[in-house]
Amino acid sequence: MKKVLSALALAASTLALAPSALAVDFYRAVSSGPGEATPNPSPGYSIASFELDGMILSADIPFADLTTGTVAAHIHCCTTESLTGTAGVAIPLFGFPSGVTSGSYSQTFDLADPAVYDPAFLAAFGGTAAGASAALLDALGDNTAYLNIHTTQYPGGEIRGFMVAAPVPEPGSWAMLGVGLLGVGAIARRRMGQAS
Repeated sequence: MKKVLSALALAASTLALAPSALAVDFYRAVSSGPGEATPNPSPGYSIASFELDGMILSADIPFADLTTGTVAAHIHCCTTESLTGTAGVAIPLFGFPSGVTSGSYSQTFDLADPAVYDPAFLAAFGGTAAGASAALLDALGDNTAYLNIHTTQYPGGEIRGFMVAAPVPEPGSWAMLGVGLLGVGAIARRRMGQAS
């Protein structure tokens, strides 16, 4: 019984610390034609997810219903105002599917690596990954970075969405984990009582 209670106490303390110990930031970019700097009637869309863990940026970008085939995709930075304006390419999305109207792209970027950045962006921020990453991280906090997917019909960008902070995994998920741990403890206690 003492072991079960110790295990539950350890699990509960881990559960209590987990959200605050979580050093990962989440961003989402909801992209559309009307979201472009010059809005267009494209039926294309994307709901992209980005996870920033220290200096590692992971991108998961599904996209669909573009009018013509893709030619490029980028993360742009840094507009002068939140959720509006245009900016140069910060990170080219190398390996983005080309010539398709629907698909997905997943990639991880080490923001400490200067090769990740567009040369002009890198030069604009001191020519170092430290300068470029600081600018991009500030832009993420200020909502001045965006995802842009370019196509043959819209070479300047068919769909665009600003990268905004997304909620951390649902508090309900942590609550369900806690309830599950309590249930495991109750079952263990009941079994120990039956064994006596």
